[in-house]
Amino acid sequence: MADKLNELIETCYGMAAAINKAGIGMNEKMTLRATVRFEFLKFLSYLSYAEGEVDTEELGFINSTLGYEFTVDELEEFRKTERTNSAAYRTEVPRALKYFVLADAGNKMEDPVYRRKKAMTLVETYRLLGQNYIAQDERATDEETCRLSEYMRMLENFLKEYGLFRRGANVRPVLKDDRGIRRAGGANDRGRSEDNRTKDKKEDKKPEDEPEESVESILAELNELTGLAAVKQEVNHLVNLVQVAKLRKEKNMKAPSVSKHLVFSGNPGTGKTTVARLLAKIYKSLGILETGQLVEVDRGGLVGGYIGQTATKTMDVIDDAIGGILFIDEAYALTVGKGEGDFGQEAVDTLLKAMEDNRDSLVVIVAGYPDLMEQFLSSNPGLRSRFSRFIHFEDYTPQELYEILESMCRKQEYTLSQEAQAYVKEFLEKRCENKPENFANARDVRNFLEHAITNQAARVVGCGKTDYDTLACLEVCDFEGITL
Repeated sequence: MADKLNELIETCYGMAAAINKAGIGMNEKMTLRATVRFEFLKFLSYLSYAEGEVDTEELGFINSTLGYEFTVDELEEFRKTERTNSAAYRTEVPRALKYFVLADAGNKMEDPVYRRKKAMTLVETYRLLGQNYIAQDERATDEETCRLSEYMRMLENFLKEYGLFRRGANVRPVLKDDRGIRRAGGANDRGRSEDNRTKDKKEDKKPEDEPEESVESILAELNELTGLAAVKQEVNHLVNLVQVAKLRKEKNMKAPSVSKHLVFSGNPGTGKTTVARLLAKIYKSLGILETGQLVEVDRGGLVGGYIGQTATKTMDVIDDAIGGILFIDEAYALTVGKGEGDFGQEAVDTLLKAMEDNRDSLVVIVAGYPDLMEQFLSSNPGLRSRFSRFIHFEDYTPQELYEILESMCRKQEYTLSQEAQAYVKEFLEKRCENKPENFANARDVRNFLEHAITNQAARVVGCGKTDYDTLACLEVCDFEGITL
């Protein structure tokens, strides 16, 4: 991974020079290449403040990776001068990134390899640079990883504003072959012709093979979801922790213990299953899980009706989940309000033993209402010790629910008339102000839209019009009178 970092840094330097050559950022005192290097140094200085001082390994990493010759005192003076521990720095987009965005979003230069991906490449280099820096220190703390996660979210949000942070970014180093021809790819391709590489790919690739998704593309998919800001922050933080642990293991260093089992708390329809599915893909991409499937189950899928059946039923589900994630929705139903003769506790006991026996091949996520999940964890001393990381899913705001409805409409090729837009927004605002007991966030939105589509179908058949606009448009009358 260190080799990839060095290649990405050189790629960023090369892109910076090309951006300058295209006339972008030429009015700065430093070249864009020098600015990128300087901003990287500020970033590592920012991370170093988590512990208050820089040790020998960290300083050596900074000097060797970025080509400086700082002493500890000189780096400390730099930190004070640049004020990298200030609140302003944490929200200030690096100057170099702004020029990379300008080059991408403004289509200011031709670049067949990194077209509209230069800014994304720079941001991912920040991530890998931060992870490698944190991995240098034997005293690596959670605070360092928190700082990295917060800073990355700021950078990613900046890219989202310009439509440059998206799935399938396919960030990779740009190398030169033995003839000096610039291309994208890995070191194993060095010196081989494009025709030969294409031929090998065709021979090696089986029809049933699917391309492996990168961690970056899966995180981009997560960050494209509406709302869930705190959830996205937690998942990004967890990914950084896992990747730092892998880096330290590669260096034969003691890796921090990272609990993979999770508690998802929140009301229905807040995206818990969606995030669990993405997390399974992330764990597979990181090599933590072999297959990365998500097995979703509730009490009914685990508990049997007579003695001995529950353990067998639970183990069958666990066997299906080995190599992936077992997602237990409404997990509190296994223990809450159950008297003598109920077999929910048997399912819990079986689950705990399986988590211990398969600690390297099984991840368990339990989910449900916040208060009831607290009761669930308190029902067995072994449960709370297995789940040390909690992610809370807040209810969506009215605006977020409207954005979800719009997204659902786009996927099904429907549009809303202006009158329908106003009606739906008012409906969602009132529903959020006076949430009923059965309030279900995005599930409510889906049901609301499905009713409207049914009403629209009856209206279209009745009027006899079959033109595109009539078939696609949902009118206010299609939403009126719907109750959830």
